Amino acid sequence: MSEEFKDQVFKDISYRNISGDGNVIKAKDAVIKGFAKIAIEEDSHGGVKIVLKKDDKDNIKEIKFICSCGETKSVILDYSE
Repeated sequence: MSEEFKDQVFKDISYRNISGDGNVIKAKDAVIKGFAKIAIEEDSHGGVKIVLKKDDKDNIKEIKFICSCGETKSVILDYSE
């Protein structure tokens, strides 16, 4: 029962610098950058979903707005100096 209330933690994987063909990413080429928690909230008025991506210390890293029409906008927060 207590497992239901725990935040799900996902591995944050970097695959941007991989040269390859197609959509296949080999496990040996992927790099784990850290861990992320993802929360989804929905605005009942405008049909907009808000996705909050946090790091493992609960700092918000990305806010993504997803319209019911399919358009998305993202705000990426960088805490480094």
